Amino acid sequence: MSKPPVPNQDVENFLATVRATKPPASVSEEPHRILFALDATASRDPTWDLAMSLHAELFQAVADEGASSTQVAVQLVYYRGYNEFHASPWSTSPASLLQHMTGVACRGGMSQIGRVLGHTLAESKRAPVKAAVFVGDACEEPPGVVNAAAGRLALFKVPLFVFQEGHDPIAAQVFRSIARITGGAHAPFTPGSADQLRALFGAVARYAAHGRDGVREIDHDVARGLLAQLPR
Repeated sequence: MSKPPVPNQDVENFLATVRATKPPASVSEEPHRILFALDATASRDPTWDLAMSLHAELFQAVADEGASSTQVAVQLVYYRGYNEFHASPWSTSPASLLQHMTGVACRGGMSQIGRVLGHTLAESKRAPVKAAVFVGDACEEPPGVVNAAAGRLALFKVPLFVFQEGHDPIAAQVFRSIARITGGAHAPFTPGSADQLRALFGAVARYAAHGRDGVREIDHDVARGLLAQLPR
C-alpha cells in the first residue's frame, strides 16, 4: 500500500497565508440613482441658475459617517421650447453634471411632466432608480394623463419628489397627486430661496442612500415636511 503524498511546504505556507488574510470589504458596485428633472421653459431662468449653484447637494448622501462605499449617480432631465426633451448620461461627478447644466438656455414652451414620468419609468426598467426629483412651477397637461403616468411609475417603486416654485394652485393639486401616487412628497419653495432648495436636494440624497431614516436626521423644517408625507 502506497504512502500518502507528503504535503509540499510551499503549498502549506500559501494556504496558511490565505486562511489568515481577511476578505476584502464588500463594495456595492451599483450607485444610488437619482433622476433630476427640471422645467427649462422661459420663466425658469432664475431657478435654473439657483439649481446649478446647489446641484452638488444631490451627491451628498453619505456625508455623516462616510462609511458607505456606494456612490450617488444623477441624471439631468429637462424640457423646453417646442417639444424639446433632453436627458444626460448618468454621472457620479458633480462637475460633470454642472457641465451639462451650464450649456442650457431656458426657452419658452409648454410643460412636459408626463414625458418626464415616462422617461423615469423607462430608466427604472433598465436599472433601479432610488428617487426622482422634479422642479417646476406649472402643469399645462391634463391631470388625468399625468396621474396615469405616475401610476405606472409607482409600479416600479420610484418615489417622485416634486419641488414647486411659487404657489400656482392648479399645479399644486397635480404635484401633490403625483407625489402621493408614487410614494414621494411635494414641497413648495419660495422663488430664489437657496436655503430651502438646498435642504430639499439634501433630503432627497439622504433618502436615496438611507431611506426615511436619512431624512429624519436632517434638522430643517422642509425636510420634516417631506418626512411627514413619506409612506412608512
